[in-house]
Amino acid sequence: MPAYVISEVEVRDRAAMEAYRTLAAATIAQYGGRYLVRGGAAELAEGNLQPKSIIIVEFPSMARLKEWYASAEYAEALKLRQTALERRLLFVEGVAP
Repeated sequence: MPAYVISEVEVRDRAAMEAYRTLAAATIAQYGGRYLVRGGAAELAEGNLQPKSIIIVEFPSMARLKEWYASAEYAEALKLRQTALERRLLFVEGVAP
């Protein structure tokens, strides 16, 4: 069953964000993930929270997603995240096909 990382981000430092994005993308691919949404235009349809930049990544399973998040490879990207961006991060299980 697929699993998803849903991030809502606000950039703090554009240069650090680009470095983080490059490292994170390589590790996502290494662990079988793929971007579904990567910061495209977001439009509020209901509610009152204005959306920030949204990123959605699909992994083959929740186990694989958690392996990626806890990996030594992604840890390198996480070192940059603190200065690069502020975010909310969710892990969500998908539905079986």
